[in-house]
Amino acid sequence: MNHLYFDQEEFTGKDYTQNTLEKGVYENCTFINCTFTGSDLSEVEFEECEFENCDLSMAKLSNTSLKDTLFKNSKLMGLHFENCNQFLFSPQFINCILDHSVFYTVNLKNVRFNDCRLHHVDFTQAQATGTSFENCDMKNAAFEDTDLKKADLRTAKNLILDPDTNHIKKAKFSVESALNLLNKYDIKIS
Repeated sequence: MNHLYFDQEEFTGKDYTQNTLEKGVYENCTFINCTFTGSDLSEVEFEECEFENCDLSMAKLSNTSLKDTLFKNSKLMGLHFENCNQFLFSPQFINCILDHSVFYTVNLKNVRFNDCRLHHVDFTQAQATGTSFENCDMKNAAFEDTDLKKADLRTAKNLILDPDTNHIKKAKFSVESALNLLNKYDIKIS
């Protein structure tokens, strides 16, 4: 299959729900106010791209590459990031809604989640060493055998995780979120 190459192009206000984004390599491209809801982004490579005010909810990400790609003010609900090409996987998320998305076994080392809503997101067995969850709402996010070493969770809200089933050495917590680590023991702290 012949893939197209796009460099430093801007795509504004495009609707890719009916006419799918062309398969290819998108380098240094910007997508503004675009809709990808339910679109098939399989085999597409995004390198140093930026998505702003876009809706990618329920998009298919089979072997999709996200290299140094920024998502800003966007909806990414129900995405299966574990299906992405994991080679140089390095997205960043600012003020995004990622509810019901899955990062199962994904390498999230040093990924930034800033001001994001992460309700019911699955981080099971993810490698989140050094990951920042700044001002993120993590209601019902799932952590099981997740590597959170050196992760910054100081300003994360609604965070509940079990320190016995996750790796949290040198992770940073606020006093409130550190107390939440004790929830499973059903103890009273005053």
